[in-house]
Amino acid sequence: MRCFLYIALFIIGIQSVFCQSDQLAQKYLDQGEYSKALSVYQNLVKEAPGNSNYFMGLVTSYQQLEDFTMAESLLQERLKNTNNNPSILIELGHNYELQNKMELAKKHYSEALSALNEKANYAYSIARNFEKYSLLDYAEQAYVLGMQLNPEMNFDLPLARIYGEQGKLDEMFAAYLELITKQPEMAINLMREFDRYILEDASNLANIALREQLLQKIQKTQELTYSELLSWLFIQQKDFDKAFLQEKAIFRRSDKDLQRIIQLTVLAKSEGDIETAKEIVSFIIAETTSPNILIQANQLLLDMKLSTAKASDFTGVKKDFEKVLSEFGTGLETMAIQIDYANFLAFKMTEIEEAKQLLNTFSESPLNNFQQAAIKMTLADILVLDQKFNQALIYYSQIQTLVKNNEIAQNARFKVAKTSYFKGDFEWALTQLNVLKASTTQLIANDAMELSLLIKENSLEDSTQTALKLYAKADLLAFQNKTETAIAVLDDILKNHKGEKIEDETLLKQAELFKLSENWQKAEENYLKILEFYGKDILADNATFLLAELYDDQLENPEKAKQYYEQIIFNFPDSIYFVDARKKYRFLRGDELE
Repeated sequence: MRCFLYIALFIIGIQSVFCQSDQLAQKYLDQGEYSKALSVYQNLVKEAPGNSNYFMGLVTSYQQLEDFTMAESLLQERLKNTNNNPSILIELGHNYELQNKMELAKKHYSEALSALNEKANYAYSIARNFEKYSLLDYAEQAYVLGMQLNPEMNFDLPLARIYGEQGKLDEMFAAYLELITKQPEMAINLMREFDRYILEDASNLANIALREQLLQKIQKTQELTYSELLSWLFIQQKDFDKAFLQEKAIFRRSDKDLQRIIQLTVLAKSEGDIETAKEIVSFIIAETTSPNILIQANQLLLDMKLSTAKASDFTGVKKDFEKVLSEFGTGLETMAIQIDYANFLAFKMTEIEEAKQLLNTFSESPLNNFQQAAIKMTLADILVLDQKFNQALIYYSQIQTLVKNNEIAQNARFKVAKTSYFKGDFEWALTQLNVLKASTTQLIANDAMELSLLIKENSLEDSTQTALKLYAKADLLAFQNKTETAIAVLDDILKNHKGEKIEDETLLKQAELFKLSENWQKAEENYLKILEFYGKDILADNATFLLAELYDDQLENPEKAKQYYEQIIFNFPDSIYFVDARKKYRFLRGDELE
């Protein structure tokens, strides 16, 4: 027994030495120390002549030292000993190619392919060897010939990838779709492969190729997978109306599950295609019999109507709210819609008392803590709107007790700070903000940091905090949707506190309000002023990115947009806007996005 143990330990020790030597040889190759690599590989091959990795390491070392004769001699000997292994033929061909002897190289590559006629099972290893040297045309031939000789072999996936590297987009997508035909469950995984080529731009060649291949499949078969993939393609292009047409067809031909269509609604809305989202929600409402889905769909539809409504539309929106609540009642089931309605009445219709009354009807209902918190949060926001700050602060504090350690509680604490700031109690606001800087919710932590900096920086040089109080007043007016009045107050700061630290903050805030008023030129002027006078200060990246967005979205000047996105990339690499700026810059430049 002890003898066997010694033998086992000896074998393990030998293997460990070989492993270390192999790693050392590879290290020498990687570092370009080819003579040292050669010496180690010679010893390894001597000790383990059958190890193909050691053998190819030795051949590569000779090739790197340009001793192609010795490399050829080793390969020829190995070819004899392995009964004309096609992989060795490829290595010989590569050895000739390194010497620029292309005719001899091609001869050996062709011999390797011809060997498949007798050894079809070698197809994969031969193709992989060709791929190793980027001989993609030969690799393609090996895969195709292998499947022709043995139909049980399936190389659609590696073949599709080769087509992609060759730029043969039609062949690539045809191969992928053929694989999906054989294995439908592969569709979801293959979307990752498609994603490497598909862009938001519908005129991109890969988009066109995939669309045409899918349409051909849809014409030939009733398989829903291809319609689902076509819908996916339209979604990548943000053609939500076209995706909706596909989803309706899928819905009609399947088990009439609305989940895919509901997801499409959310996507369309999040990308700003409100009209298509409205159309989809109307379809959901017409098709579903589920009370919960009907209520959620109606809430979403009301939210989208309100997001695009102008003041002249508000009376109609109010009637829409009343109609939905009349149909579905004013119980807990429609609480979310009633909260939205209360916000609409207070912030859009200035019917504050009616909004409060609506929310107070829930006071006698059996609410859980989160429902109570939602009602109190809305009431508190409306009280701030009505400038009843102390009452609002009481509600915000109650929320923190109701839902301790929850994101809602942290949001309520931030609103305590913001309300204190509105009323000019900057010291108490800072106390709350100092706690929130460590918030686990990044958005709240960032907002807390920004407001804290605003208060601190503009309290140092002006102990009376005159300009800061005016700024807080403008901020409150903006919260109250009194945009023009807020702009006027900010103008007061710019005229009477010129050169003070708060000037860049004021320009940025005013630009935001100009955009709300669709006064694009004034917004542009403000951003340019920030870059001219405060180009090295903390808000420079904000102004640069927002100016790029303005040129891109509203002023329709892609060249200028590209110029300012580029400035974020090169001048502000640590900016929170860096990732978005790089993506949008590359898109405007026409790059293929990975």
